[in-house]
Amino acid sequence: MALLVKCVLLSLSAVLLSLGFGGVAPCGAFAMGLPPPPPTVNFSIGVQGVVWCKSCRYRGYFPPMDASPLPGAVVYLRCRHGRRAASFRGVSGPGGYFLIQMSQQVAAFTSQECRVYVPRSPVLACSVPAYPSGNKGLPLKFQEFVKRGNALQGLYSVGNRLFRPKYPNKCY
Repeated sequence: MALLVKCVLLSLSAVLLSLGFGGVAPCGAFAMGLPPPPPTVNFSIGVQGVVWCKSCRYRGYFPPMDASPLPGAVVYLRCRHGRRAASFRGVSGPGGYFLIQMSQQVAAFTSQECRVYVPRSPVLACSVPAYPSGNKGLPLKFQEFVKRGNALQGLYSVGNRLFRPKYPNKCY
């Protein structure tokens, strides 16, 4: 009887070793039919929007909005949670569009803890904040996940930041 138990244990050991359950086999899980672990995902966050001058007809004027894009506006993404804070800078391009991209350092914040600010217009004649009024920041709204090369980006949008001239119809 002891000889029979010994033979069964040796046979079972041989089967387990052949399946990759013995020792420290790096591919033991694959032998069980499990899929390989997913590769490390490179993740980043992007925030986009457009800066406009309301009612002035500059290059790129868009009649449905009665506004012109403002290139060269400095844009800040600011996140705050208690004593932790982070700030990222971007600049609007020729069409007034901006995209601030950052890696995982902003992942410690929720979208409700971040806002986008455009402190001033790059055009002196169109320098009064119209939307949002004053120096309020724009809230982030999740838009979509975008594949960028071998990375994945969570893309947020803040919509439009509008400035207007101090004196109506004086856009010089």
